[in-house]
Amino acid sequence: MRSVNIAIDGPSGAGKSTLARAVAEKYGLIYLDTGAMYRAAAYFALENGVDPEDEKAVKALLPGLDMRIAYKDGVQQIYISGENVTPYLRLPHMSKAASDISAHPAVRLKLVEIQREFAATHNVVLDGRDIGTFVLPDASCKIYLTADPEVRARRRTDELIERGTPEPYEKVLEDMKRRDHNDSHRAFAPAVQAKDAVLIDTTHMTVPEVVARVGELIKEREA
Repeated sequence: MRSVNIAIDGPSGAGKSTLARAVAEKYGLIYLDTGAMYRAAAYFALENGVDPEDEKAVKALLPGLDMRIAYKDGVQQIYISGENVTPYLRLPHMSKAASDISAHPAVRLKLVEIQREFAATHNVVLDGRDIGTFVLPDASCKIYLTADPEVRARRRTDELIERGTPEPYEKVLEDMKRRDHNDSHRAFAPAVQAKDAVLIDTTHMTVPEVVARVGELIKEREA
């Protein structure tokens, strides 16, 4: 039986991870946090003294990148060479580092291979920027989640405050706009809406409302 794969794409701060986790919990699916995988790759580069923007140096590191995905109490954990690096992946500077390293084709191909293998044998929800267009082009349900930049920046600012790593709203908004541009203009697998993805604007929606809308889409595709 073919695995159920749900692809959720969209810009930073649109609520992709929150939605993916909620959908996975409600429908008994596994949430594979692909963004965390790129953050882990960036962490690996930084720990080895390599600038994530340096494509040549990053590519040279990849043969030594041993990444393993595990789940503890239903929560995804990422191990690099046996070390659980999950606690370090949401630090403020890791967002830009992940965006920088994800622009390199060699990095994306390596991680996408891991993601596709996992999705082929599990019922999963994946969120990112090119899941429906590149990672899982045959996903059973594709969603493109977005919201106004100011709303996304406010959500991210509140999230950072809750994590104890506050950043000024103006800086978060500036960084977000820059990442939006970088992600959508990269040469390899740019962040764009898949032609067969359903657009959901969460600017004026609550999380339960968005989850309910996704539930409708899942039912439509199963019919």
